[in-house]
Amino acid sequence: MIRIAVIYGGQSTEHSISCISAGSIMAELPSGEFEVYPVGITRDGDWVEGSFDPVGGATLPEVTAGRRVTLSASPATKGQFTDALTGEVTAEVDVIFPVLHGKYGEDGTIQGLFELSGIPYVGPGVLASACGMDKECTKTIVAAEGIPVAPGVTLRASGPRTLSGEQRERLGLPVFVKPANGGSSIGVSKVERWEDLDGAIATAFDNDAKVLVEGALVGDEVEVGVLELVDASVRASVPAKLNGTDDSAEGFYGFETKYLDDHVTATIPAPFDEELTRQLQDMAIRAFGALNCKSLARVDFFVTDRGPVLNEVNTMPGFTAISMYPKVWEATGLSYPELVRCLVDTALARAK
Repeated sequence: MIRIAVIYGGQSTEHSISCISAGSIMAELPSGEFEVYPVGITRDGDWVEGSFDPVGGATLPEVTAGRRVTLSASPATKGQFTDALTGEVTAEVDVIFPVLHGKYGEDGTIQGLFELSGIPYVGPGVLASACGMDKECTKTIVAAEGIPVAPGVTLRASGPRTLSGEQRERLGLPVFVKPANGGSSIGVSKVERWEDLDGAIATAFDNDAKVLVEGALVGDEVEVGVLELVDASVRASVPAKLNGTDDSAEGFYGFETKYLDDHVTATIPAPFDEELTRQLQDMAIRAFGALNCKSLARVDFFVTDRGPVLNEVNTMPGFTAISMYPKVWEATGLSYPELVRCLVDTALARAK
């Protein structure tokens, strides 16, 4: 039996989504094949023994206080969790599934801890996680691979916090203002009047010290799943086309639209011809390789009249019941339980 720690929650703004994703994963892990040890991380950063049902009926669940635990950072005791107060061993696991989104979970920090401890884990490594989390780094790296990206301007806390006249003219309206490091569209604004720009930039700076202002792209929003298999080969899923994102209350594919209402639907597979489908899959795999990803990623595009343009790469995409990543793989022929099992098996195989 494989002993697996599922870690969820965390200190990021995507805390609740992580709890929902983890609940879905634990519900799908076959009890006869896996012994699950749930670990929650509170918003304050405490690691506690978690719950097999971290959602508990809540719309936006939270990790609360509990028995504090610590993961060994020594390869001599890799995979060992202990009581933070007494030192008593609470669990010994073979592999970790960090179902963590955003800061301190998807940005390479916790992956560095796993690398130090020598424990196998699901997901890309330190470099890919850090670069994938930072939208500016992602765009720089994939553009060097020849993949088109959205035009934009990067603002830093130490510099100007608005756009110059030349930058405004070059980008045009509308623009999207985003924290460079973030997910689930938290802190993202669509700006259709220049007088609203500075307020949107301030909101984004509340979430990160670096902000992107990007020109809007006109076209279908498309998501493609990428998966590393046990033999180290890499596959791309069929693409999913999102419908109704512009008609939502937020005016784009924002947090509430993604998680709290059912306004946006998806066509899976996307109704594209074979050539465009292959192009999207090829670009997704190339972006995956350019960032040195392993395990999994979801690559998001806009299909414009000039062809696909990469929007972003998510190195630990959502795994909720309505999340696109498991849905596109189901449409490709891999069920949710098979997908989870593949991710765990690949993590274990990579560690040998």
